[in-house]
Amino acid sequence: MRVVRVMAFGGPEVLVAGEAPDPVAKAGQVVVDVAVTGVTFVETQIRRGLDKWHAKPSLPYVPGGLVAGRVSSVGAQVDPAWLGRRVVAGTGEVGGFAERAVAEAKELFPVPDRLGLPEAVALHSDGSTAQGLAENADIGAGDWVLVEAAAGGVGSLLVQLARAAGARVVGAARGARKLGLIRELGALAVDYTEPGWTERVVEATGGAGPDVVFDGVGGQIGRAAFEVTARGGRFSVHGASSGEATRIDPAEARAKGVNVIGIEQLFAFRPNVERWAERMMSQAAAGLVRPVIGQTFPLERAADAHAAIENRTALGKTLLLI
Repeated sequence: MRVVRVMAFGGPEVLVAGEAPDPVAKAGQVVVDVAVTGVTFVETQIRRGLDKWHAKPSLPYVPGGLVAGRVSSVGAQVDPAWLGRRVVAGTGEVGGFAERAVAEAKELFPVPDRLGLPEAVALHSDGSTAQGLAENADIGAGDWVLVEAAAGGVGSLLVQLARAAGARVVGAARGARKLGLIRELGALAVDYTEPGWTERVVEATGGAGPDVVFDGVGGQIGRAAFEVTARGGRFSVHGASSGEATRIDPAEARAKGVNVIGIEQLFAFRPNVERWAERMMSQAAAGLVRPVIGQTFPLERAADAHAAIENRTALGKTLLLI
């Protein structure tokens, strides 16, 4: 079967297409004929050897932690009713950039008939994350919500969830294409690479600042967003695309009257992923949210997919179509 491997830690060019033996399902496992593979920013950082939250895989390795397709074989102790079913499947940290992937049967999520596999991948991964963040931040009707990286996979869904909750939303991103998408989603848009961007956020919120901030960038942008968070507001950290997650001293947060929900919240998400994914797919079926799939690439162009994410040109979710 065709695969793409990471041959060394480094830039996108270390992703190399090749061949590998077809996988065989062991007890408790299935093999999925892969149609779609999700691509994430975290995976690009693992490939570079820079990620602080995951162990480095042994080289060479096949990246990709989430796939969608049909179950083609099952191992011992797995219900044969899974055969032929369309599923989203977690493969762990590796194995997804391939024509076939092994997954634990407990990691299978059946895809509703009404939903396409690309949309299912986006809603299962980014969607469940966005739903969890939204629940933890307790968005209320009438709140002002600031979403950083609002044109990304998680950010674009956070914009939609906040608006569905009755909140007013400011989306922050970089460049005309991303700002245009944010406006299409019904939010005000600001470019956080321009000087004084937080002043525009404060002005948009009537001088009070946002009640809820979703910080997926960190670094100077995350820090600047914290500074303008409204007193009594919630500052929710979920990413570090700048290279460093925002860390706020608890005493400083108390002095500002802001509840900081740290990036550690993500570690507790796993038990709820299935419930949140089901909810997101139901909301998508009802027309309340839609995953933004900004770009797709064939398997052999996995390096281009990684490059698009790293150079900040990608909109919404990036997928490989196998």
